[in-house]
Amino acid sequence: MPTLQEIVAYCDTRTRCAEIRDFEGAHNGLQIENNGSVKKIAASVDASTASFHAAIDAGADYLICHHGLFWNPPVPLTGPALTKVKLALDHNLAVYGSHLPLDCHSEIGNNALLAQTLDLNPIDTFLPYEGQDIAVITNPPKGGRSELAQKLEACFPETYQAIEYGSETPERIAILTGSGQSAVPHLLPNGIDTLITGELRQHHFTMAQELELNLYPCGHYATEVFGVQALAAEAAKEFQLDWVFLDQPCPL
Repeated sequence: MPTLQEIVAYCDTRTRCAEIRDFEGAHNGLQIENNGSVKKIAASVDASTASFHAAIDAGADYLICHHGLFWNPPVPLTGPALTKVKLALDHNLAVYGSHLPLDCHSEIGNNALLAQTLDLNPIDTFLPYEGQDIAVITNPPKGGRSELAQKLEACFPETYQAIEYGSETPERIAILTGSGQSAVPHLLPNGIDTLITGELRQHHFTMAQELELNLYPCGHYATEVFGVQALAAEAAKEFQLDWVFLDQPCPL
């Protein structure tokens, strides 16, 4: 049975955790320890109480999350926060968080894996944050905007939305999973008029009209299920363990 330290070291190395600077207050890496060994891995988008219960029920003792426990400002361990942490401690559940490292990774990142799912070929990156580009640029499908829309609706049947005021034959498509609002002002300067993302704000509808953009907000949660599954699958294979994805469907 592998040790917790071995699996954490593997995940840190695979995600390049030490090299990727995240948003202020975010913490990537091990967030809660267990007794020091791991017998089953679970993956979840969010470090939620529901995910903790699901991991425990599945017999997992190592949970990989995209949205971990710690952000800015810190949350006091009272009320629901205490309940959640105590739940993990009482049931020997280690929790590992990986945010931006699992967005921008060129192989197991959410952006890259969503491009792969849509059969789009990444050709470039953009939107630098602390020395690391966090979004990808792809070639369009042969069928242009209509084919792209069909693929997105098939991939995200519950959360797909389309705001189509850009070209019917876009040449460069941007992908930024999760929150995409930071990318919108940088699309046209990078020769992009089409963005696939998770969520936007109301004023981006007007921006799409006025700037002639195609915007596809397909759900923050839905666009970020890819990275944690890929990391969990690779770690499980490396250490010959079982793993499970804990889906907690979210319409947002």
